[in-house]
Amino acid sequence: MTTEVFTPSLIPTLPGQAYVSEEIFRAEQERIFEQMWFCAIRSADLDKPGAWRTVQIGRESVLISRTRKGGIRAFYNVCRHRGVKLCMEEQGEAARSFQCPYHAWTYDFEGKLIAAPNLTKMPDIDRDEYGLVKVHVREYLGYVWVCLADEPPSFEEDVMGAIEERLGDLKAIEGYDVANLSLGRRIRYDVKANWKLIIENFMECYHCATIHPELTEVLPEFADGLAAQYFVGHGAEFGEDIKGFTIDGSEGLDLIPGIEEGQDRRYYAITIKPTVFVNLVPDHVIIHRMFPMAADHTIVECDWLYLPSVVESGKDVTASVELFHRVNQQDFDACERCQPAMGSKVYAKGGVLVPSEHHIGAFHDWVQEKVGDVTPGH
Repeated sequence: MTTEVFTPSLIPTLPGQAYVSEEIFRAEQERIFEQMWFCAIRSADLDKPGAWRTVQIGRESVLISRTRKGGIRAFYNVCRHRGVKLCMEEQGEAARSFQCPYHAWTYDFEGKLIAAPNLTKMPDIDRDEYGLVKVHVREYLGYVWVCLADEPPSFEEDVMGAIEERLGDLKAIEGYDVANLSLGRRIRYDVKANWKLIIENFMECYHCATIHPELTEVLPEFADGLAAQYFVGHGAEFGEDIKGFTIDGSEGLDLIPGIEEGQDRRYYAITIKPTVFVNLVPDHVIIHRMFPMAADHTIVECDWLYLPSVVESGKDVTASVELFHRVNQQDFDACERCQPAMGSKVYAKGGVLVPSEHHIGAFHDWVQEKVGDVTPGH
């Protein structure tokens, strides 16, 4: 006789404090964002030697630049002399080196200390030892991923493994040739909500029929409330009369030639923890990168990527951009509506997840395992 395992319809979420507590957010910065591989910038954003970007990762400012030989390096954005922030802007271009604006300590693009006032009179200074502190770097999917941990976790397991787990096989993404696509549009969203609310929203489709009329028109199965991410290898199929992944279902742009036959009318969504969403459709790829700034504040940068020939020809990408831009606005508005109630006494023990959202519980377990015990207010 077999005993049937009973699974309750409702399971609990994280408690409300997980979304408002600065102590918990600080622990997330320290134990998640500063320990894992973090998708920082698109490689093509550094278009020449000396081009640089600064990115906030956890509690640290990171300086990412392209070297004279074309490589990419990342450093803590901190002068080794008195701790001044070397680069105050979000992006720029250095002619020959990085120079501290306080005492003029100067570093080459490899991070080595190459000049400082009276440096020749201090022959005991090791110019490598007192160079900029390096951060681990990997390039993948055309993006620069950095890790602040002394010993970074396996990139293959954490990043590539997340794609393999979702799609069932890494080959399923290789045909999209994401690294060689070109940026057609970038939109930056300033979201007044906790980063976990955004991830939870992206992972489920229970809300799709309520707030995404345009998306469910293109992807009818989403109206049933089951997210594509719920099933390994599954891509949501376009509606019968839908010609492309566009705001009105009209014809899209040039198909990415490497995609497989079964992918030519499907949408795939992938979450790469902690802060990346990858969306695959036949003619473009959409990448979300989140930058958690505070317990109730997250910056999201969203890139729409197309075949280089599409971007170079100046073809109008508005119809495809508008679909997911509207989805983003709808989602982020929902998250911002949730955020104020996270601190309510009514939500002290959290809310609940219905069966089609139960997979979010695994994300909550992962967060709690990473962060450990934190007592808010202490």
